[in-house]
Amino acid sequence: MELGLYTFAELTPDPVTGRSISPSERLRNLIEEATLADEVGLDVFGIGEHHRPDFAVSAPAIALAAVAERTQRIRLTSAVSVLSSDDPVRVFQQFATLDLLSGGRAEIMAGRGSFIESFPLFGYDLADYDELFAEKLELLLQLREAERVSWTGRHRAPLDGAAVYPRPLQDPLPVWVAVGGNPASAARAGALGLPMALAIIGGMPERFAPFAEIHRRAALELNHPAPALSINSHGFIADTSQEAADIAWPPFEAMMNKIGRERGWPPMGRDQFEASRTLRGANFVGSPEEVVEKILFQHEIFEHDRFLLQLTVGSVDHARTMRAIELYGTEVAPAVRTELARRGPGAVAATAADER
Repeated sequence: MELGLYTFAELTPDPVTGRSISPSERLRNLIEEATLADEVGLDVFGIGEHHRPDFAVSAPAIALAAVAERTQRIRLTSAVSVLSSDDPVRVFQQFATLDLLSGGRAEIMAGRGSFIESFPLFGYDLADYDELFAEKLELLLQLREAERVSWTGRHRAPLDGAAVYPRPLQDPLPVWVAVGGNPASAARAGALGLPMALAIIGGMPERFAPFAEIHRRAALELNHPAPALSINSHGFIADTSQEAADIAWPPFEAMMNKIGRERGWPPMGRDQFEASRTLRGANFVGSPEEVVEKILFQHEIFEHDRFLLQLTVGSVDHARTMRAIELYGTEVAPAVRTELARRGPGAVAATAADER
């Protein structure tokens, strides 16, 4: 299993000190976080796209290009690119350029977007939310298949044998589909034979198992090889369980309740947060041993190929974030890899059969 991180480069004030940092400082911190993730042996680093004052990155490919120059091995992905409100030609060109700069480490994680600011910003109608994504994903996949593309759709000017450059080192350039809680999105990813990144940020993980099955079944029905699955979740790691919870809770509360007020959710309390970090909860907040146990527990459910952790849900002190990355790479990742190697490829199916 690949193990990695993703971030939205949060810019919210520190909920304890009230201090805010500049976008410039946050981006410099982000590059240090990615560099350390590479140094401690993590496999993937992702950066999300937002168009709001509480996040520092609206152009993931540019931020990832800066990371590419400071790293050697780690794979670099958007998390996500809001393809619905972007131009697939430019997205492809940007990530092909990133692929060349990074020596073949770039990936695109395409999503419809859980925030809506980019749609009016770039002149799109939210009534076309799903159609925009489906049409633009179709074009993106054609662009990675051939240098010259002829294509016609409703939401972009047609292409008539257009040549699109540069071409990436990887052939094909990896494209993942990010899915939240929509079964149709999981089916679409599988039908296209594309890997899926499944976000689990609330509720019991077992409830999301049908999405993985829908994805696999849709691929199988169209004779695609079994596509990869990533689980993307919130969390934080510290030397002890209590320290992890005490560090993560204030920024987590501030960020989630801010978004909750925008969307009409009830406020989250500390008791709910504590429940979410138990073995059957969604959040990976705890000591290295607890996080290892939880990753392995979910692997028995999903048999996933990748796990990505968002450490900074809200603004977390940079030094503490760096310590969390160090623990992730030096303690969590080796323990997970060793145990999965010990179990072998048939262990999950055997465990499931025993439970039945």
